[in-house]
Amino acid sequence: MLPERRAGMDHPHYAWSPICARDRLSWPGGARVAVAVIVNLEHLEWHPPKDSYQSPLLYTHLALQRQLPELWSLSHREYGHRVGVFRVLEALATSGLRPTVAMDAFTARHYPFLVRHCLSRQIEIIAHGVSLSRMVTNRMSEEEERAYIRESIEAIAAATGRVPAGWHGPEFGESERTPRLLAEEGLSYVCDWVNDEQPYRMTVPSGELFALPIMIELDDVFALRDCRFRIDEYAEHIAEAFETIYREAAETGRVFVLNLHPFLSGQPFRIGFLEKVFASIGRRQGVWAASGSEIIDWVRAHGK
Repeated sequence: MLPERRAGMDHPHYAWSPICARDRLSWPGGARVAVAVIVNLEHLEWHPPKDSYQSPLLYTHLALQRQLPELWSLSHREYGHRVGVFRVLEALATSGLRPTVAMDAFTARHYPFLVRHCLSRQIEIIAHGVSLSRMVTNRMSEEEERAYIRESIEAIAAATGRVPAGWHGPEFGESERTPRLLAEEGLSYVCDWVNDEQPYRMTVPSGELFALPIMIELDDVFALRDCRFRIDEYAEHIAEAFETIYREAAETGRVFVLNLHPFLSGQPFRIGFLEKVFASIGRRQGVWAASGSEIIDWVRAHGK
């Protein structure tokens, strides 16, 4: 697909819309801010398929040239499944915030304890691709990508008994056709687009798809690993961002969507800082702690 210039855009996936020119968005109970926290449960394979694509940031600069698995990277990621996720979910529950778990097919199939743990807490589980080692890109054919999306959806449905409503691509990966394919496969929302502070409707030829935008600079991988913020700096950034959004939401409702990875945020030297900022957000009046589907269902029902 060649770029096509239009009002503010060079692609057809949604209409450009400045937030100051939109109709007022209201949340249930007159809340100012809808807060959602996406918790990623994703499996990093020891031996990914030869034709799969992995983000170079998953490993050190030498890892992709090695014949053996990079054990510290693999086991660091696994810490989230074994230890970190329980700290993160408990911190959110204590503060009254609602997690939405983005789970890949490998986790859904091979970690039934984690599936049961999430379901026992009535946590929404959304599709998160096949594995962290297999990122969606334009290298895939349409047939390959459609099969990939279906495999992810079917794995979640088989493990949970519920067809997922949302999608979050591994490493935010998409191709130029991903929104269309997600809508055609019956998904309601996607979390890969990070360009707003309100949900918005995407343009798809069939079905219906909304974007639930994540605050990418508050993604813990972006902040803690890539930008190397100290955990106290990171917690302060979350608090400052929330205060700004909360103040501006007096004019129109906004979303505050955090994206967390338990192998980082669930570390014992970090969780205390996050517990404090979660508790502060959860105590505020005018906060609607919601799952991804609850937010999108509200927006759809109220004509946004």
